[in-house]
Amino acid sequence: MQDVLSARPSKRDVPLTLLTEKTYKSWLKRQPLRVANWLASQTFKAKSGTMCLVPDASGRPARVVAGLSDPPSLWDISELSNRLPALAYRLDWEGSIYLEEWLALGWCLGAYRYTRYKSETKPQAKLSLRPAADHAKIKRYAEAIFQARDLINTPAEDMGPADLAQAVKSLGKKYQAKVAEIVGDNLIKKNYLAIHTVGRASSRPPRLIDLTWGNPKHKKITLIGKGVCFDTGGLDLKPSSGMYLMKKDMGGAACSLAVAMMIMSAKLPVRLRLLIPAVENSVSGNAYRPTDIIKMRNGLTVEVGNTDAEGRLVLAEALAEAGDDKPAMIIDFATLTGAARGALGTDLPALFCNNDALSEAILKTGKEMEDELWRMPLYGAYDRMLDSKIADLNSCPNSPYAGAITAALFLQHFVRQNQPWAHIDLMAWNLTSKSGRPEGGEAMAVRAVYRMIEKHIRSE
Repeated sequence: MQDVLSARPSKRDVPLTLLTEKTYKSWLKRQPLRVANWLASQTFKAKSGTMCLVPDASGRPARVVAGLSDPPSLWDISELSNRLPALAYRLDWEGSIYLEEWLALGWCLGAYRYTRYKSETKPQAKLSLRPAADHAKIKRYAEAIFQARDLINTPAEDMGPADLAQAVKSLGKKYQAKVAEIVGDNLIKKNYLAIHTVGRASSRPPRLIDLTWGNPKHKKITLIGKGVCFDTGGLDLKPSSGMYLMKKDMGGAACSLAVAMMIMSAKLPVRLRLLIPAVENSVSGNAYRPTDIIKMRNGLTVEVGNTDAEGRLVLAEALAEAGDDKPAMIIDFATLTGAARGALGTDLPALFCNNDALSEAILKTGKEMEDELWRMPLYGAYDRMLDSKIADLNSCPNSPYAGAITAALFLQHFVRQNQPWAHIDLMAWNLTSKSGRPEGGEAMAVRAVYRMIEKHIRSE
């Protein structure tokens, strides 16, 4: 991550003046005629997302004027870190420190570049803030989101189950967390048969990654992330077009790890647990088959309806394990169903939740953090679609309808009664570039969930 925030403002920094369409008119009246004429010649109106460079007499940048939404949005100046010359800029406005920090986070997110395989990187513009701004908080958010984007963008050759585990271990070492792994055939011995079954066809052994951090006396919060490092579909093979983006199928793991990183870096008083079942869904002579039966960790038997519905199998094992601790809440992140994308599009994650208070808290912070989700129903009448003639459950109904709901209902069978639980079905990818959100891997629902946990803990 290039540091695009400067902690030491200088008089030589170019002022970056932020104005709404309303405040622009009164500000313009106080400017020298030369500045007013220049802005008029550029037809600048201070609309959100627009900016204008104002030169000095020698032609060098003397000021940048940029438009803000009313109220300001995280994404208002997120493109400026790309569009402006690679100089030092100073935020010039009279808004609250909180909004200054919020806009600065947008600036940072817009500056993101995935450069692991690039031989050259270009310098970027830097922004300085008022001394009262909390640089550490901005950095915590940006670093966690950048890490998630990096993990998702990394090709599967370099981001297999062991590589994902190493990312968790590196984070654990940084924050003095304990990280354990159950790998390969040891999954059978420890009764994680579904994780082993899904991942056994790959030459890269499956594993369950288990991070714990914080004081055991504090409130327990458990995060789970789907870590399918590449998904061929298994024997129910995906077409090449459907396989192309499947390096992102560990996006749930990346997002859950980002929330964990935020919690640990902020030193929230919680007992955190992070579970990531990490597998590669491959094809070989020992690949699992449609109609195979798996005995799950909680004792239920599952008939495999489709080998391309592998994510729910590994998540179910993690959910069963998570319930043993009886945490205050369990939240899982997963790139689980195309049906959720069909219903809500690629930008809006689907939220399934068995607890109204938890759901409302996530939705509220989603709006607050410009990281929205949409609640979908755990509609019990559809549970019959999971019926199997030869097992307790079928993992994937042979139906084109309600795919996101039936996947969530399947997972619910592995959540203990009265255990608050939220399941987030997300894309984890930007198909096109948007302000502050370049094409590629994306940390979705991360700001919303972290802020919900932070508010929940701070209010006690």
